Amino acid sequence: MITVNEVKDLVDSQTSYNILKPWWDVFRYYITLLMLMIALLAGAFQLTQSRLLCLPCKLIESNKCITPLDLGKTNHSIPSNSTEKIIHATGIQNDLDRQQYSYIDAVCYEKQLHWFAKFFPYLVLLHTLIFAVCSNFWLHYPSTSSKLEHFVAILYKCFDSPWTTRALSETVTEQTVKTLPCRRSKLLTMSSRSTENGDIDWQLLQPAVESTEIDNSSSNILDKKEDEQAKALFEKVKRFRMHVEENDIIYRLYMKQIVVKVIVLLIIIAYVSYFLTHINFQTECFVNIQAFTGYNRYQCVYSLAAIFQVLASVYVVLLIFYGFTCFYSLWWMLSSSLKQYSFETVREKSNYSDIPDVKNDFAFILHLADQYDPLYSKRFSIFLSEVSENKLKQMTLNDEWTVERLKNKLTRNSCNKVELSLSVLSGLPDNIFELSEIEVLSLELIPEAKLTPGVAQLVNLKELCIYHSSLIMDLQALSFLAENLQVLRLKYSAAEQIPCWIFHLKNLKELHLSGCCLLDKDGSLYIQGLQELKNLRALYLKSRLPRIPQVVTDKLPSLQKLSINNEGNRLMILVCLKKMVNLQSLELINCDLERIPHSLFCLWELQEINFKGNNLKTVEEIISFQHLKKLTCLKLWYNTIVYIPLQIGVLCSLEQLYLNYNSIETVPVQLFLCTKLRYLDLSCNNLTFIPNEIQYLKNLQYFAVTKNNVKMLPDGLFQCKKLQCLLLGNNSLTSLSPYVGELLNLVKLELIGNQFESLPVELEACQSLKLSCLVVEEDLVDTLPSFVKERLKTREIIDIRI
Repeated sequence: MITVNEVKDLVDSQTSYNILKPWWDVFRYYITLLMLMIALLAGAFQLTQSRLLCLPCKLIESNKCITPLDLGKTNHSIPSNSTEKIIHATGIQNDLDRQQYSYIDAVCYEKQLHWFAKFFPYLVLLHTLIFAVCSNFWLHYPSTSSKLEHFVAILYKCFDSPWTTRALSETVTEQTVKTLPCRRSKLLTMSSRSTENGDIDWQLLQPAVESTEIDNSSSNILDKKEDEQAKALFEKVKRFRMHVEENDIIYRLYMKQIVVKVIVLLIIIAYVSYFLTHINFQTECFVNIQAFTGYNRYQCVYSLAAIFQVLASVYVVLLIFYGFTCFYSLWWMLSSSLKQYSFETVREKSNYSDIPDVKNDFAFILHLADQYDPLYSKRFSIFLSEVSENKLKQMTLNDEWTVERLKNKLTRNSCNKVELSLSVLSGLPDNIFELSEIEVLSLELIPEAKLTPGVAQLVNLKELCIYHSSLIMDLQALSFLAENLQVLRLKYSAAEQIPCWIFHLKNLKELHLSGCCLLDKDGSLYIQGLQELKNLRALYLKSRLPRIPQVVTDKLPSLQKLSINNEGNRLMILVCLKKMVNLQSLELINCDLERIPHSLFCLWELQEINFKGNNLKTVEEIISFQHLKKLTCLKLWYNTIVYIPLQIGVLCSLEQLYLNYNSIETVPVQLFLCTKLRYLDLSCNNLTFIPNEIQYLKNLQYFAVTKNNVKMLPDGLFQCKKLQCLLLGNNSLTSLSPYVGELLNLVKLELIGNQFESLPVELEACQSLKLSCLVVEEDLVDTLPSFVKERLKTREIIDIRI
């Protein structure tokens, strides 16, 4: 038994599909109802009235039954000399009883009445059911019904969503610069058309510049439940579009059902019009039962003939109207491009210019919905817009990340700058613009970060870090950063993701690029717009470069620092370095170098050289560094250097020397001719002994020989009175000279990992040494007299109070 709820669900299901029925489908629906009424009315007449009434034929003239009515009409008597033969019925002539009449009526109905007149109500009912099935089959076909039901459900939710009303009410327009891929050809055009005074030519950013609209001052905030519902709708629309746009099953099925209806309709109209003439009021019937009734011919009348003729005529008219709608719908499908749906008018009238056009089944069902009410498509389109989705996410983000919560995220980095680091968010909270103390802004794994004009409130912002984040830059925000930003750090997995707005930061001093291949197949640098950064002083490239890009050596003459981390890949063709005459610092890290490039010896301004992580085994070329009069820092760490050349003594201006993480076994005394050395790191080598000539390094402040095999320290080491950090851990030392007390400036002393049995009492004389900076085993600390330990602790307490 069918329950009321099941009937209600069925009615609701049918009503929900009305949105996919254009006016002609609705019109056909009403025509179908009229056809059904005709079938029911004809059936009712056929069941309630006598179907056929017959009387015996007593006079037969010319093989035709003559009734008294016929004689009255002709108004003549039968003459005696007439040539026409009048036949009188013969046999047993008597009046027929009721059963005989009923029998004759039934036999004549089945035998003589035309089949069309007999089955007219059933034919109309059958036709009506066929039309109803054809009209609704595409809505309930197994491979399409779920899609249509899903679409209708989503469409109604989109229509009623509070976010739709809010989104359509926004009116403020702004220009944004998107992080679109920067192809080399586009950037070359950009560089050739840039203005001389460094102003931004915004036409160069097309199509990166896009018109969008935003309402920052709107107070219509969605509650949490509505917000979650809107987010779910965006996800549903994305998945539905991805699934439905792939095929055109619904379109083809709708076309087929129209064609089938047209064919069936033409057949029905043809045979109904033809057999309509077979519905007669009078008919003769021959029944060979003369032995029982005395008659074998009967004159019959079909009492429903007139009614059925009228109903059949009306039915034909309805079929014609039905056929008109079918041909119109067929013409609509053939004359229109229903597999493409453009939101062009919506984009022009709304705030969202990024609403994509759709195709195939998605486009077709939207065309159908337009026939019902175009407002549905307009409101539905809001959930196709990424800008709309981003605004919704932005609202949620702003509610979640309050000013107080953001303040708790503020930290001081290693450079003692106030830094705000945000990662794995859906966007950039607008509340960060309230924190004017921010100096460094770090964004990591944020897919849709956007800088609005509010960034101008961050007056202290000097450094921006973007790690695998897509940053949309407002024009006013870009203008602000062009004036104030000094350091930019970018990390992407592909060079095409690098935003082209970076080349308009005219006051940028440092640029860090990492995590992507910066060269195209031709070996040219993707970022050809680099030459626009006239004030760039430091460039850091972490990539896999076969050679140094030409734009770096030829177009950046003012560059003072170049750092290349080639991630273990060989860097070749270093002759071009000769052109960088203003270079003061050069870092070639992990470049698989086996020798020091000779092109470096022409860079007279070099002050720092870093060859970390290469394959240097010998550094015989070090003698040529004597031509670099300004060289103060040389880093040869993390290589496989076996020995230090004796010629190292010619580097009289050297102040810092990094030789740690090599395979050096001995230290030549010529090294100590570099009397300006302040920093000397020999840790992680194979040293067993340190020459006493180290005493000549009167300016030495940092000395490290950790992780070697040194067995004894020379007394000359303690003549380096300026020594502040002495790192002797993980060696083979057995004792520490009492002369350590002469190092009055010693701040840190590392002795852990040796073979000491006790520590000298003279550590008390190290006036700057505190207990926490004495890195040694705890049991060795206990060998110190208590007053020494108390003195070291007291210094630490005093320092904390200060």
